[in-house]
Amino acid sequence: MIEDEHGLRFTGLAVGYRRTSVHTGLTGRARRGELTVLVGPNGAGKSTLLRTLACLQPPIAGTVRLDGTDLAGIAPMERARRLAVVLTDRVDVGLLSGRELVAIGRHPHTGPSGRLGPRDLAVVDDAIAAVGAGHLVGRRVAELSDGERQRVLTARALAQEPGLLLLDEPSAFLDVAARVALLGMLRDLARERHMGVVVSTHDLELALRLADHVWLLDRTGLRCGSPEELVVNGAVAAVFDTPALAFDPVSGTFTLADGSAGRPALVVAEQPHRALAARALARAGWRVVPTSPADAQIEHIGGDRFVVRHAGRITTVESWAALVAWARRVPAPQPTAAAMAAGTEER
Repeated sequence: MIEDEHGLRFTGLAVGYRRTSVHTGLTGRARRGELTVLVGPNGAGKSTLLRTLACLQPPIAGTVRLDGTDLAGIAPMERARRLAVVLTDRVDVGLLSGRELVAIGRHPHTGPSGRLGPRDLAVVDDAIAAVGAGHLVGRRVAELSDGERQRVLTARALAQEPGLLLLDEPSAFLDVAARVALLGMLRDLARERHMGVVVSTHDLELALRLADHVWLLDRTGLRCGSPEELVVNGAVAAVFDTPALAFDPVSGTFTLADGSAGRPALVVAEQPHRALAARALARAGWRVVPTSPADAQIEHIGGDRFVVRHAGRITTVESWAALVAWARRVPAPQPTAAAMAAGTEER
């Protein structure tokens, strides 16, 4: 079987500074038409890996190929026509407008004169439209918010017409809505333009929801696969679980690791009320179980109202706040005489 050479592929890669390796033996790929997300703990070397893949620092060992061509053997200007990079570093662009910044992306294509021809101008307009930045590019870049600036920088990278787009922490300073919008936009661009897009982020939960492919990097090395594969085989939990936090593969979120010690409650509700009730009860020291037996049954009866069955009593609560208040004031079950006797014998 002949390997598909399209996209980014690196093998036996050692990354670091001078002769000091941060990682060795890294192997992975990013396919055209897919969003690949690089995640890992702080200090894992994500930026070092991306900078090496972008040829901004040389590898200590190994090869990096794009569409079958070794990037180390390509002249810088040709390389800039094949891949584009957006870093977290805030570069002072002076008084440039958004459109002028996007137009800089055409530099690898314009030759010594630097003049933009009709096709260059059309590519700039297309890049601006692709990221939805038409209302931003008439303003100075210095006046833009972090989210707006990120869109303009992405348009500048698209203006290079690359086969591969690398972005280091593009959502670092964005609010939740802007982070979701940015990653969704990058996923759409990968598919619509059939290019590889590689993004590093600290937002693991968002990465698992939106990525086609995940690179999971920690001090032990690089694990690659679909989000589902890395969750099911335990790789995500192995990297991110701590004594205080545990990754829940069902919800794709982190929970307090001691949640299993809570009193069991059975929630009878449709989504999203079931998930929201489980979260509210967990804050009050309970844990939701899928079936009986349980210390309490909480049934959603419409709106924000619940019927609670506990210790032979039936209580109706009229709001989410009332549900949490009930859960907090219910005393923990007292040990039975048999349990107390067993404890005495153990001592």
